[in-house]
Amino acid sequence: MTNSPDGLMPFFAMDILKRAKALEAQGRTVCHLEVGEPGAPPAPRVLEAVARALPEPQGYTNAKGLNALREGLEGYYERQHGVQIDPELIVATMGSSAGFILAFHTAFQPGARIAITRPGYPAYVNTLLGLGFGVAEIPVSAGNGWRLTGAEIAVAHARQPFDGLLFASPANPTGASVSREQLADIVATCARLGVTLISDEIYHGLDYAGPSVSALELTRDAIIINSFSKYYCMTGWRIGWMVLPEAMIRRAEILQQNLFISAPTLSQIAASVALGERDYAEEQKARYAHNRHLLGQGLRELGFDLPRDGDGAFYAYAGIGQFSNDAMDFCLTMLDQAGVAATPGIDFDRTNGNGFVRFSYAGKSETVENALERMRDFLRAGG
Repeated sequence: MTNSPDGLMPFFAMDILKRAKALEAQGRTVCHLEVGEPGAPPAPRVLEAVARALPEPQGYTNAKGLNALREGLEGYYERQHGVQIDPELIVATMGSSAGFILAFHTAFQPGARIAITRPGYPAYVNTLLGLGFGVAEIPVSAGNGWRLTGAEIAVAHARQPFDGLLFASPANPTGASVSREQLADIVATCARLGVTLISDEIYHGLDYAGPSVSALELTRDAIIINSFSKYYCMTGWRIGWMVLPEAMIRRAEILQQNLFISAPTLSQIAASVALGERDYAEEQKARYAHNRHLLGQGLRELGFDLPRDGDGAFYAYAGIGQFSNDAMDFCLTMLDQAGVAATPGIDFDRTNGNGFVRFSYAGKSETVENALERMRDFLRAGG
């Protein structure tokens, strides 16, 4: 689990999952709280549409994606965010992961430096480093609800200039969301500094403190990344999208043609239908909201440091200072002895992450309840 000379590190959540699967293969039962993956399938109408499409040839689509999907997303932005977006500025991608690769290569030249928050999604750092870009980290703190501010961006830029900012709201692993005013501050600061904003909006819809605000409501100069994985319960379908400024769309299309050709056709068909199934998605969200309260209260009672529940997504980023100063050792021991899988904070913060563990509450409530009971016994026994 060591990092490579260029700074690449494993995605520790996936390493924990791999170990958990090995234990299950031995007959052990594991409570999976390590991966941000909905426990429900896509909406029934999505599966029905896929079944109808299966007998048909599944050839390539337009590199930007099916017209039906991009027009559906045009309607989504009008209904949910009150903005009108030209479908020609939308590109369907192989999940948000491909969207990030396209965004980096579209907006920046090799060697450009991109700022991210710390803690933050580990694939940000590893993808940027793997593609040859520089990384600037802007630390955010629990004292400010893990929220990034325009002032923090300006201070970081003065210390070490960067070309782009990749920012998520709601964020992984903290669940932190910013208000419209706070996002406007971030957008204005980026514009003043000449920094290209990439807004990661993949957890939009999974908000418990008010509707998520899209950067598109405030600017057309940002790159928007979104996905069907989380809100629409479609992680393994590998389908997402991006919205680009008009000046960037042709370059992104050319890169898509050459890197990925197009997003998977069947997944695009499924996604087109999923956009109309928000009632189903909201039912799943209600379960996450229940689990959020259940897990947060349980962790605090066990002695984890979790001042407040996250604003969105489906994670609890909890301090483990009362139990350990080595998050990986804590997670591996808890997995081996208690059968509870969680992700060490070093996945999200290479500097201070050893003091934290991320728990996902995207699964079933019974899983959360069983995990809390197992952790109670594990910690009583000395961890």
